[in-house]
Amino acid sequence: MTTPDIAARRVLGACAVLAVGALTLTACGGGADAKNDDGKGGGESSKSSEAKIVISAKDGSTGASINTTGVKVSGGELTDVKMTVVGTGQDVPGFITADGGSWKPKEQLERGTKYEISATAKDTDGRSAAADSTFSTVSKANSFIGTYTPDGGTTVGVGMPVSFSFDKVISDKKAVQSHITVTSSSGQKVVGHWFGAQRLDFRPEEYWKAGSKVTMKIDLDGVEGGNDVFGVQKKTVTFTVGRSQVSTVDADTQTMTVVRDGKTLKKVPISTGSAEFTTYNGQMVISEKFPKLRMDSRTVGLDNAYDIPDVPHAMRLTQSGTFIHGNYWYNKGNPPFGRQATSHGCVGLQDVQGGQGDTSAAWFYDNSLLGDVVIVKNSPDKTVAPDNGLNGWNMSWTEWVSGSAV
Repeated sequence: MTTPDIAARRVLGACAVLAVGALTLTACGGGADAKNDDGKGGGESSKSSEAKIVISAKDGSTGASINTTGVKVSGGELTDVKMTVVGTGQDVPGFITADGGSWKPKEQLERGTKYEISATAKDTDGRSAAADSTFSTVSKANSFIGTYTPDGGTTVGVGMPVSFSFDKVISDKKAVQSHITVTSSSGQKVVGHWFGAQRLDFRPEEYWKAGSKVTMKIDLDGVEGGNDVFGVQKKTVTFTVGRSQVSTVDADTQTMTVVRDGKTLKKVPISTGSAEFTTYNGQMVISEKFPKLRMDSRTVGLDNAYDIPDVPHAMRLTQSGTFIHGNYWYNKGNPPFGRQATSHGCVGLQDVQGGQGDTSAAWFYDNSLLGDVVIVKNSPDKTVAPDNGLNGWNMSWTEWVSGSAV
């Protein structure tokens, strides 16, 4: 059956749901003027401090970085740095490095916010210097963020691509893609592919090698995506590819064969889409898992075909609403489960209400990772579109590479 899209994306990085690092839009080195120990702004003199303070966000600037804004000093050591939010006076915690040479905030700054920094330092002769700057960080209107999957530190199946969804239209795809690199410890070549102007996926030619480590370096800080809109993310994310599990659903025989690391683990009866509501063919990647999920046909244009509040063991295969899930409502008057296609397009597995039994659905759910592959064959339907879910594997390597901007 089908169900409404349920987003499972996390915003990249340290500050949001999947929070990520952010970009600098003002040039470093444009610091505020330093003052000598008499408190007056002045030029060089024999009495001036040798300590020279540079605040990376120039006084009066807008579009400052939410990641890299900070303070540095040469010819001396910082003695104190105070950063506050203008208007509220809220302190922004930060720390001076052990050598006294620089200061930076402990947390990522907020976009579209006005800040003030005041810093003091002393040179080796004890002469003091001071500098200050009032500036604003890049606004949300003039910045973009890419929500990405998978999360850092997770273990995923061999079919999991790296996928970015940007909150703004990207017109300079080459600039953005060239500042995101994805590499694997397996040595597999990884290439990006654009689906439209707001989605960029990365994958190798074949599924990831089991046990490999994948690293994505996001260096979008200050990168112009187009139309005076700049990136605000700077972060390195790593995840692990687990064992290889690929399950093949045969619509002809109404069975699913689960293969792990090249060996058949189990064969289970299933129920694919009926003649009226057929199931997509093709390679589909599990992108979300729900122990229990409401499925309402009205959200996918099927009027009042069904509304089941507690579908157990539901795993998303497409954004348009294809799931592989438990089925406890199968009509006992029908042939035994696994003999007839009766769903509205999903792949059903035998289950009990509440999902607490020893069932095929419970077993498959417990033995599946996000990123595992489910292949459907011999269905009368078409092959699933590569951008309908995380299903770019349905595109040839030549087609995939042709969609790269670099």
